[in-house]
Amino acid sequence: MSTFDALRGQLLDAAETFSGGGDALSGILSGMVDDVDRMLREELEIFPVCHHSPASALAMTRRLRTKRPKVVYLELCEDLRPLLDELRNCRLPVALQAFATQLDGFPPGSGPLSVVAPVTEVSAEYQAIAYALDTPGVELVLVDRSVDHVFQWQPGEPDGSALSGETASSGETAPSGEEEALHGDAVGVEIGDLRPRFAELEAHLLHHGKVRHWSEWWDQYVEQPLTGADYDTYRQAMALIGSLFRRLRPTEDDRLAIDEERERYMWTRIREHLAASGAVPADCLYVCGAFHAVSRVAEFGLAADAPPYTITPRTGTNWLYGLIPSSHSAIEAQFGLAQGSVSIAAATWAKAVRRGGVTPYRLEGRQGGGTSAKAGKATKAAKVVQGAKVVQGAKPGPPASDGPAGDRLSGFLAAPPVLDGLDEDELRGWCVDIVRLARRNGYLASTADAIAVFETSILLAGLRGRARPTPYDFADAAVTCIEKDVVPGRRDVRRLCEILLGGDRVGVVGYDALPPLARDVYDRLAPLGLDLSRRTQQRVLLDLKANPELEPCSDVLWKLRYLLPDDAVRPIMGVRRLGERPIQESWDLAIGRHQRSIIELGYEGVSVEQVLEQRLRRKVWEPQATAGVALAAVADAILYLGSRRFADELGNRAVELLAAERTVDDAPEVLRRIRRLLAHYRATEPELPAWCEAFVTAGYAHYCTLLPTAFTEDDTGVRQVGAMLGFLFTLESLALSLGCDRAQLELAVRQSHPEDPAKVALLWAAKTQLGLLSRDELRARCDELLANPLVVPAFPLYLSGFVQALEPVPALAPFVVEALSKAFARLPDSVLLPWLPTLITTLRKHVPELVPVLVREAGRTFPGGLAELDAWTPPWERPAAPPTRQTRTAPVRSGPVAALLVRHPQACDAVAALLGCPAEWPAPDEVQAQARVDAQADAGVEVRELLARHPATTGAIAALLDRSSERRCVS
Repeated sequence: MSTFDALRGQLLDAAETFSGGGDALSGILSGMVDDVDRMLREELEIFPVCHHSPASALAMTRRLRTKRPKVVYLELCEDLRPLLDELRNCRLPVALQAFATQLDGFPPGSGPLSVVAPVTEVSAEYQAIAYALDTPGVELVLVDRSVDHVFQWQPGEPDGSALSGETASSGETAPSGEEEALHGDAVGVEIGDLRPRFAELEAHLLHHGKVRHWSEWWDQYVEQPLTGADYDTYRQAMALIGSLFRRLRPTEDDRLAIDEERERYMWTRIREHLAASGAVPADCLYVCGAFHAVSRVAEFGLAADAPPYTITPRTGTNWLYGLIPSSHSAIEAQFGLAQGSVSIAAATWAKAVRRGGVTPYRLEGRQGGGTSAKAGKATKAAKVVQGAKVVQGAKPGPPASDGPAGDRLSGFLAAPPVLDGLDEDELRGWCVDIVRLARRNGYLASTADAIAVFETSILLAGLRGRARPTPYDFADAAVTCIEKDVVPGRRDVRRLCEILLGGDRVGVVGYDALPPLARDVYDRLAPLGLDLSRRTQQRVLLDLKANPELEPCSDVLWKLRYLLPDDAVRPIMGVRRLGERPIQESWDLAIGRHQRSIIELGYEGVSVEQVLEQRLRRKVWEPQATAGVALAAVADAILYLGSRRFADELGNRAVELLAAERTVDDAPEVLRRIRRLLAHYRATEPELPAWCEAFVTAGYAHYCTLLPTAFTEDDTGVRQVGAMLGFLFTLESLALSLGCDRAQLELAVRQSHPEDPAKVALLWAAKTQLGLLSRDELRARCDELLANPLVVPAFPLYLSGFVQALEPVPALAPFVVEALSKAFARLPDSVLLPWLPTLITTLRKHVPELVPVLVREAGRTFPGGLAELDAWTPPWERPAAPPTRQTRTAPVRSGPVAALLVRHPQACDAVAALLGCPAEWPAPDEVQAQARVDAQADAGVEVRELLARHPATTGAIAALLDRSSERRCVS
């Protein structure tokens, strides 16, 4: 006879009564009993667990101390095994992580891929790990599929967003915010995902259990009854629950196929290990989720006669492994648990341990994970004390027979629930502490609120059929009685209850368990004298002039600023730009809060410099890279790496990207960055790099080619066209010196025929700069626009174009001031007032950085005081002096320069046309004749000036001549 024949008969009678003889319910209930019976009859002892369950952890601890298995098979990704030894150097909770960026065998663009497996002290898997690692002669074998197979078997895209069978989906409100980001978008893997996959079943259980979410139902109806149960009762009850959820799964559930593949995988690995090691099944323990403990695949059990299961090979992806910090909130967020459920489980575990009866396993040497090399290493005395506590505190739990266990389910299911009595001291302490904590966080709570919370907790527990209020009842009562309103920036009361009941524990990865890059960062920042493992924000001041030895720390901080999230390393004082090096810096550091990000940097390289170089190179070679992005990468390479070779490599890539662009959307960014780079190289280098010259010449030809199209296309904005003209005009001298042809620019401007008013104004400004349109003609055109009532509403658009033209043609600033002044002076109020909002919005939208230039020019044009305003006349309204034609009353001075200008008059003619002056030239013969006269006159002038500077010579010659004349007279 079967062990559960009596129970099966009772269940079949109940099915007959409730379903009227239907086969569906009878099959489900009978099948559940068969599943439990099958698990118990298996030669290899199966231990069913639920993730982060205090009842599972307690039962595991008791069973390990009773059975003392020599081999522990654990449901966890088999390639994560080397990471388990590093748990000694960490403070739990932490997460085992596998990370891959360079994929081989997965669809392109699906990376990066990441898998995390959180480990908390309140879990059966941690108790098994600690026992196996600290007990001599015990082997720990991970038998679940590898990380690579996690994504191979994923039904959707392998990006970790819809992994079937791993992450729990629920309607519970999971926490969000900073702690949720500890795991990022990684796929979560846990042992024992035990949750109904039938939505109607879960809703039914929540409704009749009088609870709000699944975590509360599980705590009340599973955790509390099984916490003090013996091992056989726990094992049979967990298997029964797993069978219930498995048989009531939806028919369209895609996760079942993956679950069955995992079960075949695990049993195959177990049989392979037993065959290779020669271990005795009686000395082994198989720890898996309760859902998998009642598996019905053909490969289930050591005596299965199914064909050999073939494990598919892994892809060529290179997986990187490490430990990252985790937290209760991060676990709740990733696995869809209710907010505070993991913290409540930790409090339940701690209370059960304090009551006695079990001594948990803890890895020897596990420390708080400091930043020094000594962190993570326990002293010899601490190890001895801890070992003594384990030996002395070991108390046997409820006995568990090694032979076949009897039917414990019938008594467990038929017995009424054991209700704990009201612990008034515990509840009173909670109420007093929550009021104190609420007052610290800005709530106007008082003793009356503490009394109200106490009474409301008892009332809620009574309404829900509980003799003793649970932490969930207490939290609901506290929210009802204390949180009367919601104030931004104030912690909510439910979060305060979590803090009161144990808080959101955040793990720390110890120094010895960090990758080389993270240890290198901690070592290089050691001169700052900070505890980088602290999760609080720390302020540090660097006086680089007084303490030049801190400059390497400053370099590391700026590189981390580039690589880490914004709030991890934030500069308060000091800036690093091309040509600027601050002498003092102030930083806000929260490196301990972002330890996961630093650890993941270690997956990309062995130093921050290598990671930075790889990211810059990847940024400029990705398909959507632009010339502006490449120029920004060049500037970053100069600032953070100081490598001329690497900067030249990125610069050459910028030239390629610019030549390949078919749009000018990136023109403002290109202009701003190339100007800054050229100024930097001119100030620091004897000559420009070759790529800079190539970029200027390629940009000159590129923008000249695209200019006519950009003027006419509606998709190209005024800002982009203005930036193109700014590139062409401001870098024209350099481009012409490198061999570019100015005729190409003139031809491009002549071929441009825009219709948009702002672009028309830009074209007029360009023609004025090239000498194709005089300033008087431009002024006349603007006067015509103001005089035309049909054009006046669009005049702000013309003005925005003129203001945009201040960048390529800065000499146009006085004219823009003049145009604005004329508009305000001539337009009537009926036209001016509706026009002002359009003008203001246009200037704010298109030219916010050029308006200050306009304001400075207006300050130079208008008077500075009210006293001068009455007598002031605008320069454009002052009567112009009549032009006077020069009459040559004296011979025109000439010389080699004048002769040269006469032979080549084009340059002077252009300047005269720009200034609005007539150009008159003398005839060449007249110039040559005048040159000879000027030469003689210049010679006489030079002789006279020489004699005037040396009068003694002239006096001596005169005296000599006087003596000669006297001798002639005497003779």
